[in-house]
Amino acid sequence: MYLITLEGGDGSGKGTATKMVADILRQEGAFTSVQVTAEPRRNHPLGQLAVEAVRTGEAGPFQEAGYFAADRLDHSHMWIRPRLMLGAAVVSERNVHSSLVYQGIVGDLGLEEVARLNANALVPDLTIWVDCEPEIALKRINEGTLRMATVNKTEYFETNELQARIRVGFQQLLGGEVAMPEPFNRGQVEGPIMNHKTESDLENALRVTIRRFLRSPPPPLNVTTQEVEMSLLKQSMDAQDGQQTLDVGREPQKDHEEWLNGVPPWRVLASAHSIYSTAWEASDERLATQVPRSALSRTVFSIVGTLSLVPSADVRRLRATLGPVRSISHRHTQRMLQFLDGQQGWIRRHRSILGREAPRAELRSDWLAFGRMALILAPLRPWIDEWAKKAGERPRWRDSLSQILNEDEEDVRTAAWMAIERFQAIGTGLNSERPLPNDIDDLKRWYRGE
Repeated sequence: MYLITLEGGDGSGKGTATKMVADILRQEGAFTSVQVTAEPRRNHPLGQLAVEAVRTGEAGPFQEAGYFAADRLDHSHMWIRPRLMLGAAVVSERNVHSSLVYQGIVGDLGLEEVARLNANALVPDLTIWVDCEPEIALKRINEGTLRMATVNKTEYFETNELQARIRVGFQQLLGGEVAMPEPFNRGQVEGPIMNHKTESDLENALRVTIRRFLRSPPPPLNVTTQEVEMSLLKQSMDAQDGQQTLDVGREPQKDHEEWLNGVPPWRVLASAHSIYSTAWEASDERLATQVPRSALSRTVFSIVGTLSLVPSADVRRLRATLGPVRSISHRHTQRMLQFLDGQQGWIRRHRSILGREAPRAELRSDWLAFGRMALILAPLRPWIDEWAKKAGERPRWRDSLSQILNEDEEDVRTAAWMAIERFQAIGTGLNSERPLPNDIDDLKRWYRGE
């Protein structure tokens, strides 16, 4: 759900860095996929217009910038954003900052004018600036490490003077010497990452940058987490058609629409919270320190909720299904599965007959209702958790959500509307003919089982 761009002058090593960043994200991120692209698009008519304008030099700065902007706008909304919506990370070699430098600074069109032409394009969440000395860049170009077959690079780029101007342009823009124009001042910029040593040095520097970004991931700029979650939830629920949740020795849950089985939602939540807390208290000290104390934790909501979407999954598939919004570390996922299996019996773990595949975890049908509720109530989870901590020894779970939503706080009401939207993907767990909740009062009544 992030757009990450690689910027820098020609011959700086952006192409190599782009591939490295994509590999690092695949290794360390929790995205549904990592997609690689570049601008201008040489396989698209709009991108070809931009490339031809550079090749001939016949277009003026404004027209040239317009070609790049047109390609970027189409690329943004027809290719990049649909992938971000599905929880992917998109890594692009060049994006809007190249236009700001090449046409805005070097081409003297001005930053504000180029920004205006690109105002409806996506804003990179993270821009990584790769830099090197112009002499090194020209050597790489002449040695063929930079391939741009449709452009006469000797005429347009391969001069010491122009390379120096381009480098200064990136230093001014990405180094903060000149103000980044709106709306492109909203993204993070990292660099310069100097690429004048070995590829191993470059990869190490990029890994540090990506880890720092992923350690404290910002809200995505081009999609909302709710949009990503809704896309993934709908996708997962569509895949559930015709599937059953199976348990050995028990009647399978045949109807994924009526997953509440007639039990009021508040009672499902209260029961799960009580059973989990009892199991946590009874677990050995070592394991208790490695898993959350409450069933109302983000980790439990994420793991059990995601397991309710798949017939069974090993750790790798489970983490892929979690996606970037529900993401949990690999180690934490393993520990939670161990706890849910050994301490509570919420899941069943089994191996293939040949024993060569990783063990797969399957949510027992008894806990399907809690898993689906966790997905619906995830936006409200922090407030529910806080309510439970303050409720005392005899909590009135039936009234908990009403008490929370009676607080006239903008954040909690926004979260409530996000929960209401999730019914569209997950359903209410009741008779399919019953209308979906469409306001906060409906949400309260659903929770109370009315």
